[in-house]
Amino acid sequence: MSGAGPTLFPGRLPSPSLFEFPPRDAPRAIPPPFEEPSFKTPFPISDDIYNAALDFRVPATIATVYATTVVYLNWVNRRNGNKPWAISKTRAFKAFVILHNVFLAVYSAVTCVAMVRALKHSIPHYSEPNALVGTIDALCKMHGPRGLGDAVTFTPESSSWGSKNRLINLGEDSLPDFTDVGRVWNEGLAFWGWIFYLSKFYEVLDTAIIIAKGKRSTTLQTYHHAGAMLCMWAGIRFMSPPIWMFALVNSGIHAMMYTYYTISALGFRVPQAVKRTLTSLQILQFVVGATFAGLHLFVSYTAPVSVAYKVAEIVSKLNTTSIASAVSSATGSSALSSATGTGAAFLKKLVYRAAGEEGLAENVGGSPKVTSAPVAQDYVPQDLIKSTIDKLVYRTEYETVACIDTTGQAFAIYLNLIYLLPLTGLFLRFFIKSYLRRTSPSAKHVTKKRAFSKSLGDAMHGVDREVESLGMAAENGIGKAVKNAKSNVNIIRGRVSDSTPRRAGSLSPANQKFLESFQERVSKGLKDIGEDAAGTPERAKRAAKDFEERLSRTGTPKSERAMSPVNDDQQTNGQNRANGDDKKLNGNGGPHRD
Repeated sequence: MSGAGPTLFPGRLPSPSLFEFPPRDAPRAIPPPFEEPSFKTPFPISDDIYNAALDFRVPATIATVYATTVVYLNWVNRRNGNKPWAISKTRAFKAFVILHNVFLAVYSAVTCVAMVRALKHSIPHYSEPNALVGTIDALCKMHGPRGLGDAVTFTPESSSWGSKNRLINLGEDSLPDFTDVGRVWNEGLAFWGWIFYLSKFYEVLDTAIIIAKGKRSTTLQTYHHAGAMLCMWAGIRFMSPPIWMFALVNSGIHAMMYTYYTISALGFRVPQAVKRTLTSLQILQFVVGATFAGLHLFVSYTAPVSVAYKVAEIVSKLNTTSIASAVSSATGSSALSSATGTGAAFLKKLVYRAAGEEGLAENVGGSPKVTSAPVAQDYVPQDLIKSTIDKLVYRTEYETVACIDTTGQAFAIYLNLIYLLPLTGLFLRFFIKSYLRRTSPSAKHVTKKRAFSKSLGDAMHGVDREVESLGMAAENGIGKAVKNAKSNVNIIRGRVSDSTPRRAGSLSPANQKFLESFQERVSKGLKDIGEDAAGTPERAKRAAKDFEERLSRTGTPKSERAMSPVNDDQQTNGQNRANGDDKKLNGNGGPHRD
C-alpha cells in the first residue's frame, strides 16, 4: 500500500501461484453484452453456446486431425507427382476459391476495425492525467467501467468478482455488470474475439484448396493454423488480456493476405515482392506477439483504492429529559417572574437545540438577552453526556496490482509463448548470423541499414527452410507409417489380393521385387551370350567334338584324352596365347595360323 500517485513497475517477477497446470476453470467466460444490435455486439450469443464452443476438446481435436491429415495428404501429393485433383479443374471449384478469399478478406478487415474501435473506447487520451498508467490499466483489466482503479477483477482466493472502488456495483449473479462501458471486453472483444476464434476452423479450407491443386501446403502454414486454434481458444476462454492484440494484428494481416489471394485467383499477376512482404509480416507478428504477450507477466502498477478505516468518535450531548423538567419547574416558579419574554424565548431555543431539533430552535424568535439565567448555568454542565462510537472513514490510497490475475490468464500467455518461441528463436538465430556476416570487416561497402534489411530477408528465408525440412521429415514418417499400417491390416484380415506384394521368407515385398528384377536381368544377359540353360550344353558338345578332332590330327593316344573338354579347350587356348598364335578364342574373328 502506498500513498504516492499512480506508478508503473515493469520487470517485476510474476507470482509463482500463477503457474498452475492445469489452470483453474474459474472464472467462466462471460458472453458479450447485448441490449440491442450494435457494432460491438451485432447479435446475442447465449451463455451455453458461447462456453460450449470454448470446451478444450473442440480445438484440441480439430487441430490434431487437421495437422495429421495435411501432413499425410502432402506426402500423397508428392508421391503422385503433385498432380492437380480432378475437382480443382471445375468451374465450381474456381468460383468457390474466389468467394472464399473475398469473404475472408472482408471479414478480417471488419474484425480489425472492430478491435481498433474497442481499443479507442477503452484507452484514455494521452492528455488525460496519469495517461500512461491508465493505458496499462485499460490493457490489463478487461471488465468494469472505464477509469483507473474502477476495473472489476476476479479474485481466485475467494472465487468472486469485485472492484477496489466501493462505488462500483456488480451485475446479476455477482458478475461484472453487462451495462459497463469503457473496457475492451464489453466494447467488442467478447463478441469479435469469439467469432475470430471460430473462424480459425473455417480457415483450414485454405489448406484444402492448396492440396486439391496438387501443391504442397507449407509446414509453416500448417503450424500456424493449428497453433492459432489453440491460442485463440485459450485467450478467449480465460479472458486473457493480450488476446486483443492477436485478434487485431492477425486479422489485419489476413485482410491483406486474402486480398492478394483474391487478385491472384482472378488471374491478375501480383508482384512477387508483395508475397514476400506478406510472409515477412506473418513471421514478424510471431516475434512481436510473443514479446508483447510475455511482458504482461512482468508488469504491475499502482491504482487508487478506497481503504476503510475505523475511527472512534466522541459524541457530547445534553440530557434533554432533565433539562425539560427543569425548564418546566422554572417556568412555573417565581424565578422567571423577573425574566422578560426574550429570556423565555432563549431558554426554549436552548432546550430545542439540546434535543437536536435545530429546525424548531430556529423558529423561536427573540434575541438572547436574559436578565437572570440560573437554570442554564446550573443544569447544562451537570447534564452533559459523553459517548464513544465507531465510525468507518474511507480514504483513497494507491495499491500495487499485477496485470495478470488468474492462472487461466497466465496459461493463455505461456501457451502462446510455447507456440511462438520456436519460430521466434529460429528467426533471431538466422538474423544474428546473417547480420554479423554482413557487417564483418571483410564485407565490402555494406551499410548498416542495408545489412539490417538483408538480414531480415535471410532470417525469414532461414526460418522457412528450417521449418519446411522438419515438415518433409514428418510427412515421410507419417506416409510410411500409414503405408505399413495398411499392409499389416490387409495381412491380418486375410484380404491380400494377387496383386498385393507378399513377403517371401525374411525378404520384404520391396526387396523381393528387386531380387526378381536382378535375376531377370542376369538370365537375359546369359541368354544373349549363349550361356543360358539351353545354350550351355550345346556349347559343351561343340567344344568336345572340336577337341576330339584336334586329338585325331595330332595322333595323341586316347588314354591322354581324359581331361575335361572345357578345361582342355581353355588350356589349349592359353598355350596358343603363350606361343604368340592369334587363334579365334571368343568369336571376335581374329586371324588364324595354318
